[in-house]
Amino acid sequence: MPSAVEQLAANLDLSTLGKAKELRQRILFTLGALIVYRFGTFVPVPGINPGALADLFAQNSQGIVGMFDMFSGGAIGRMAIFALNIIPYISASIIVQLLTSSVPHLEALKKEGESGRRKINQYTRYLTVFLALFQSFGIAVGLESSTGVVANPGLLFQISTVVSLTGGTIFLMWLGEQITARGVGNGISLIIYAGIVAELPTALISTLELGRQGALAPGVIVTLLVMVAVVIYVIVLFERAQRRLLVQYPKRQQGNKMFQGDTSHLPLKVNTAGVIPAIFASSLLLLPLTFANFTGGDSGGVINTVTAILGHGQPLYMVAYASLIAFFCFFYTAVVSNPEDMADNLKRQGGFIPGIRPGPMTANHIDFVLTRITVVGAIYLVVICLIPEFLIAFYPVPFYFGGTSLLIVVSVTMDTVSQIQGHMFAHQYEGLIKKSKLRGGKK
Repeated sequence: MPSAVEQLAANLDLSTLGKAKELRQRILFTLGALIVYRFGTFVPVPGINPGALADLFAQNSQGIVGMFDMFSGGAIGRMAIFALNIIPYISASIIVQLLTSSVPHLEALKKEGESGRRKINQYTRYLTVFLALFQSFGIAVGLESSTGVVANPGLLFQISTVVSLTGGTIFLMWLGEQITARGVGNGISLIIYAGIVAELPTALISTLELGRQGALAPGVIVTLLVMVAVVIYVIVLFERAQRRLLVQYPKRQQGNKMFQGDTSHLPLKVNTAGVIPAIFASSLLLLPLTFANFTGGDSGGVINTVTAILGHGQPLYMVAYASLIAFFCFFYTAVVSNPEDMADNLKRQGGFIPGIRPGPMTANHIDFVLTRITVVGAIYLVVICLIPEFLIAFYPVPFYFGGTSLLIVVSVTMDTVSQIQGHMFAHQYEGLIKKSKLRGGKK
């Protein structure tokens, strides 16, 4: 007779979605929240001249500003209240996670469990507000330094811009947490995902229009489409890749029964960090531009020079981008995967890796394997993010076809589908348990 789990795996299909009321509510809530986010990307900051802003953005659309306009779903190009998106929150998360490893107070909070995580999240929110205030003021000063973009420059415009952009970031931070808690999860990632996907049709149409006008050769367009298909295939392949460590459990006796030893696997993902390194690296590359705007373009030429050589497609940009991605691959993997905790859990459950003694030696072995596969994961992320960037740097192709955008879209799609399947699995499993109890009661 098949077990309940086997029956569930055989019967799990989309029809379950129609019966799972809670799952439907979560999906509808997520869609509603993303619609609200999209509306916000069209609400402009007060006092902006749309025509002059469009001209200014057209001059910088192929730089790093264009990349962050992609992350914000076009909000930067429209200078909407969501122009900062959740970049300050991501930057704050990076800083807090770095401090957690070096500040004793934060390190102690991390070990306290759920209550400690709540306090760390609160510190992250406070830092997000500070960074949003700083970046929004830098944007306000930068806009005032551009001729004709601001109708009435002055203190009132600066205050209104800071309040609008900071308020937009705080609202998106709250909205992302609500999607995570009441929706299908991955709230912050889904907000970035929604911004990229919403602009994909426009990017595709503009690319085809460039081909029609002769600005792009047909061979370049075909090469781009083939590259996109290959990149998506590689992303799916590596995001599902795992290194499975064999774990054995010895024979054990409970009461008068003797249970045979069992074998299992400890799965270690090749890319444990997921899409986080690409997002973290991109957000940090925005800092020189923020400083340049903050100084109004007058900083002795140092910051302006750094901003110029960090432009999209420049050698320093490529090197910095690759280095930051590799660094955050190892850093984030170390944050989310603790070999000592894995070894302790195996020891408590009576499991062991064949040929490795339980305890510290098991932790060292897991750390060794995890480090090696993280090297492969880091190389994969760097290649995926940089190869399309080289093509985009030499041709007027939108950023939406770059490796970073495709990585975010494919990874978030896979994670979201997995979470929805998990809800469907749990719902149908509960139904099977209820049916088995009813049958048992009738007997």
